Amino acid sequence: MRILLVEDDTLLRAQLRNALHGAGYTVDEADNGRDAQFLGDTEAVDAVVLDLGLPVVDGLTVLKRWRAEGRNMPVLILTARDNWHEKVAGIDAGADDYLTKPFHLEELLARLRALIRRASGQASAVLQCGDWSLDTRSGRVTCAGQPVTLTAHEYKVLDYLMHRPGVLVSRAELTEHIYAQDFDRDSNTIEVFVGRLRKKMLPPAASSAALADSARIETVRGMGYRLVPP
Repeated sequence: MRILLVEDDTLLRAQLRNALHGAGYTVDEADNGRDAQFLGDTEAVDAVVLDLGLPVVDGLTVLKRWRAEGRNMPVLILTARDNWHEKVAGIDAGADDYLTKPFHLEELLARLRALIRRASGQASAVLQCGDWSLDTRSGRVTCAGQPVTLTAHEYKVLDYLMHRPGVLVSRAELTEHIYAQDFDRDSNTIEVFVGRLRKKMLPPAASSAALADSARIETVRGMGYRLVPP
């Protein structure tokens, strides 16, 4: 999942970036409202962490412009202003949730997970598809109850597909959502990650009965991939 982090405080932005990376997110950053709006308009982000007190263009204005343009990604606003009027204004402008500074990083991550789940129609923090399971809180992945060790990029591909079971996802879309803006993107590597996932996510006892209970990643030639429930 790809997060746009917008915060002008250098130290806080670094802390948030590290926490988001540690939670398995790909992160794009901006330290002012003008750059934030541009990234939100041009990049495929799954959610935004948006400070309201930004230079050049304030966060509330950026949010209003996004919503007026039909940008519907979940937005979690941050504000140092402990004033209920500011919170109401943020929600009315289209924010999905808010946190008042100072806050605990774990709370921010929990709220962000909830926003992403709701945006993809998921209710639980543990994503389940057949005997495949992904705990978005801990990053733990299992197949038929057995732990599976994934690389960072394999995890990001599986996480994106698990949030969209049964949905056809193109290679380009996967590439956009697992790499940051300044990363040298190569959509051909998606095939490699998917191939590795298929091997790693096989049930421990690969009998016909076990395979019948297992999810699978289907390739739709020329179009992309689909996570298919058993």
